Amino acid sequence: MLSSKVRHPYNASMTNRVYTAIPDGINANLITVESDTNRGLPCFNIVGMASKSIAESRDRIRSAINNSGFSFPGTQKIIVNLAPASLTKSGASLDLPIALSVLAISKQLLQQDLEQRMFTGELSLNGEIRPVKGILNIIECAKENRIKQLYIPFENSAQASLLVDDKIQIVPVKSLQELWLQLKSKATILPLKQNVKITEKDKHKHYLDAIKDQPFAKRALTIAVAGRHNILIKGPPGVGKTMLAQTIPDLLPPMSLEECIEVTKLHSITKPITHIISKRPFRSPHHSASIKSILGGGPHAEPGEISLAHRGVLYLDEFAEFPREILEALRQPLEDHKITISRIGKKITYPADIMLVATMNPCPCGYKDSPNHECKCTAKQLANYEKKLSGPLLDRIDITIPISAPNKSVLFNSTTTSTLEHANAKLQIKRALNKQFNRYQDHRKTNASLASYEVTRYIKLAKSAKELLNDAASRYQLSARAYFKVIKVAQTIADISEDGSPEVTKAHIAEALHFRNNLA
Repeated sequence: MLSSKVRHPYNASMTNRVYTAIPDGINANLITVESDTNRGLPCFNIVGMASKSIAESRDRIRSAINNSGFSFPGTQKIIVNLAPASLTKSGASLDLPIALSVLAISKQLLQQDLEQRMFTGELSLNGEIRPVKGILNIIECAKENRIKQLYIPFENSAQASLLVDDKIQIVPVKSLQELWLQLKSKATILPLKQNVKITEKDKHKHYLDAIKDQPFAKRALTIAVAGRHNILIKGPPGVGKTMLAQTIPDLLPPMSLEECIEVTKLHSITKPITHIISKRPFRSPHHSASIKSILGGGPHAEPGEISLAHRGVLYLDEFAEFPREILEALRQPLEDHKITISRIGKKITYPADIMLVATMNPCPCGYKDSPNHECKCTAKQLANYEKKLSGPLLDRIDITIPISAPNKSVLFNSTTTSTLEHANAKLQIKRALNKQFNRYQDHRKTNASLASYEVTRYIKLAKSAKELLNDAASRYQLSARAYFKVIKVAQTIADISEDGSPEVTKAHIAEALHFRNNLA
């Protein structure tokens, strides 16, 4: 609605409203930009809990208006209010709505030109409109508030096309001048059409066939990817741990449209990306990374690596070299598949449904129990190294496998470029994923994501399998969490097999136990 005219003691003032939104976690908040002119010394003030980045936008907006062929009302006292005033605002996406509000207050635009419309965009000094962060959040906020038209930067078009429907028109614009012509019906910019075609960019791929020997590790990795199980690979330097991890991106299944939107939305919060993320994330932070970069945080509570890996893989090389506080902080999101970042008066929850892939040496020097190298670590170093990984953290890892140095005779024995082994692994993974979809009727649900009560609902154990599992649980003192994880891994083993077993058998349980700290 148009705001009513407010009478000032000294002069008649005119106010107007322009709607926009700013990202807030995985959501967005509706912001109303109000402008007013009054008698007084010429100035241009922005109020309403605006951050320094917004306060600095005044000169940028002034230049953009003047360089676009409009007139900035420099002889008036202009006050711009960002409502609600109790909410802290930051970012450059408010440039465009503030500029439009100034044009409206100076009667270069009419209030009716702005009704039922929302605007977002950063302005350059010459009036060009630059892309903004969190465009998908902003579109969802516009839909929730029943906005009819949303004007966005042209470079954000690819992402925005994912959310086009009959509820809203999304119009991409390149400059302030072009937008003015559109609002005044002196030009026609066609709104975006829905784009549901997702294509993955071809990049250099790593194949399982390039890794000599290690059949046990390759099978474990195939099972882990097929059920999205957390996996820890332990072994001395140079045995192929990193190479195994590098094959995972090509083994992962393609994302659905819903997953593409989820992942793109998360990544666009941190920086103004303009493309659609269609390939599952594979994040590999260095062990020197800070806890905020891994878990999320900072002044604006942005997502960290664990959330940026949502629907994909978080790969932690040199697992035991990460600070203990980071490793322990992983326990809760690995269990709940989400993480909550708390700030004063504010809590933001980000999704963190990840597959954890960790690799580590058996000791600081890397050669503990090696038949070919002498371990040089002291007893104290070994104790401190082992303390890095607590029991509760290891309990959340589904598959733990040790690997040793491959047979030297096979390293340079073959020059084949076959990818048959890799293709067979992808076939097994696809088979397992199809079975899981038929079982759960949800592309996002996998064996590893099942809650304990869902395990008893969906997974059937043969009598002999249950007896073996109960015996192993008593013998090795398995926790309740570990007990159910063995069942879930066993179900994935059944899913990748060609026999199509309708239930988990004793052989499946035995292999799952073998993958859990080599219990059997």
